Amino acid sequence: MAGNEHEVNRSAKTGRFVKESTAQRSPESTTTEKVGGSSGSGEHEVNRSAKTGRFVTETTTELHPSTTETQKV
Repeated sequence: MAGNEHEVNRSAKTGRFVKESTAQRSPESTTTEKVGGSSGSGEHEVNRSAKTGRFVTETTTELHPSTTETQKV
């Protein structure tokens, strides 16, 4: 993986970050994402709830800026 690219694990049910050990123990209910890194990445933005980690719409992000986060992927 180049630069600051790394993997993060999330619960497929809640969207919250989980430990590597949790992802290994429950692969059917977790997802692993590659974030950061290469020069081609970072061009697409996604919005997530800071509380649940689930994806939210742009409108939700505009209405609730203190409880949402925008990530470049």
